[in-house]
Amino acid sequence: MKRLLATVHCDIRLQFRNGFYYAAAFVVAYLSLLLLWPRRSDLAWILPACIFGNLMMNTFYFLSGLLLLEKREGTLEAQVVTPLRTGEYLGSKLVTLTGLSLAENLFIILIAYGADFRAFPLLLGMVLACAIYCLAGFAVAARYDSINEFLMPSMLFTVLFSIPLLPYFGYLEGWWHYLHPLMGPLLLMEAGFQTVPLWKQVYGALYPLAWLAPIFVWSRSAFYRFVIAREGRR
Repeated sequence: MKRLLATVHCDIRLQFRNGFYYAAAFVVAYLSLLLLWPRRSDLAWILPACIFGNLMMNTFYFLSGLLLLEKREGTLEAQVVTPLRTGEYLGSKLVTLTGLSLAENLFIILIAYGADFRAFPLLLGMVLACAIYCLAGFAVAARYDSINEFLMPSMLFTVLFSIPLLPYFGYLEGWWHYLHPLMGPLLLMEAGFQTVPLWKQVYGALYPLAWLAPIFVWSRSAFYRFVIAREGRR
C-alpha cells in the first residue's frame, strides 16, 4: 500500500508538470460552453456520448502519453529494478487518471446540465470505462517508443472503442453490439440521465467486469514483453 500511495503521489506530480490538469480545465470550459446551447432534453441524450468520448482522451491517450514519456526519460526502465509491482504501477495510473476523468466530467455535467442526474449508474459507468481504456492504452502503447510511432495505430483502437456509439445513435443496431466491452459503461452513463431498463443496467455493470481480467493480463503481458524483457537485453 505504501508503494502504491507513493506512486500515486509521483504520478500526480508528473501529470501536473506535463499540463494534464491545465488541459482538463480547458476541456471543462470548452465543453461546458458548447453544451450550454442545447435544450435540457437534448443534453440527456448528448451527454453520455460526449462523456464516453472524453473519457477515452483522458485515459487511453493520457496513459499512453505518460507511458511513452516515462520510456523516453528512462524512468520506466529504472522502475523495473525497484520493488514496485506491475499491478501497483498500473493501479496508480488507474487511480490518478480515473480521478482526473471523473472530476473533469462531473464539472462539465454540473455546469451544463445541473445536479439532477442519477449518480450511481453514471459514476459506475465512468469508472468501468476508465479502467478498460487505461488498461488497453497501456497494452497498446507499451510496444512503441515514441508518440509518433503510437499515433497511427492508436486511431484503429479509437475506431474500435467508438463502435458502441453506432447503435446509440441508431446505426447498425442489433444484438451484436452487446458483445462490445464498452457497451455496458455507455448504457450505465445513459441511465444517469434517462430511463434504462434494469436488465440493461445489470448487464452494464457485470459484463465489463468480465473483460477487466483478460485486459489486465494483456496489459501485464505487454509490460513484461516490451519493457522488462527489453531492459533485460540491454
